[in-house]
Amino acid sequence: MSKIAFIFPGQGSQTVGMGKELADKYPEVQAYFTKADERLESELTSVIFDGPQEELTQTTNAQPALLTTSIAILDRLRTEGITADYTAGHSLGEYSALVAAGALRFEDAVYAVRKRGEFMEEAVPSGEGTMAAVLGMAREPLKEVTDLVTEEGHPVGLANLNCPGQIVISGTVKGVELASEKAKEAGAKRVIPLQVSGPFHSQLMKPAADQFVSILDSITIEDAAVPVIANVTAEPVTNREEIKRLLIEQLYSPVQWEDTVEKLLELDVDTFIEVGPGKVLSGLVKKVNRRVKTYAVQDEASLVQTIQALKEEA
Repeated sequence: MSKIAFIFPGQGSQTVGMGKELADKYPEVQAYFTKADERLESELTSVIFDGPQEELTQTTNAQPALLTTSIAILDRLRTEGITADYTAGHSLGEYSALVAAGALRFEDAVYAVRKRGEFMEEAVPSGEGTMAAVLGMAREPLKEVTDLVTEEGHPVGLANLNCPGQIVISGTVKGVELASEKAKEAGAKRVIPLQVSGPFHSQLMKPAADQFVSILDSITIEDAAVPVIANVTAEPVTNREEIKRLLIEQLYSPVQWEDTVEKLLELDVDTFIEVGPGKVLSGLVKKVNRRVKTYAVQDEASLVQTIQALKEEA
């Protein structure tokens, strides 16, 4: 029998107007956006639906905006009787995965990711940290490069292990520059600087993690009803204490996305449904294994197509 994983996108997938079509059509979808505004005491929905893009892209807005949109879309899938055997999310998306698995209440999660965004922005002064995507290089030789640059006094490390041949590095501006040069010398095909506001998933985020402990202490975390594949370990987790520990570590640890997909395949998942804006994760899944079925649900049309396809397969 087919096993399904819901996967949730992270920061970078946000677009102005995401979720609006479904919110206009379904009151229960709109309710999530209203709840987010109330919990954050802000007009987040206005930023999501109307922009401007620059404001939506700010970390403190993008994180709760993506979580809200993903969970609102998830509500439609569940209304149609589609459920998952496992959940996973890329970085910020892990919070959506935990809401989907019943470990976090939506209102608590949207508050937590707003604070997470604030702490991440504050951890490193603007302009001092950055990230870059390294294409066509394996993780072991790239780690040797980043370790060497770090030893030279310019912190940099692996941040997102997305799929074979696509790894994001993160650190100080100088560290990322030096590692990028050395990576190209060592055989990387391309290095693409990323337009980000900080060195996410690097050791430089430790101050954010220290602050974030108090936020996680202030909300309720339950045992997950279905296993969530954690970013830090790429292993299933259901225990609430372990979930909490891993969410803190996640801030300064690499996102093991390639290994997460491999783990889900090992657990006999053959259908991946990306819930939320964009198709980034579906593309990464296909780069790990071309044979699996992937669907990306972000609006009414893709929702209908996915439900129809799953019913035909059943």
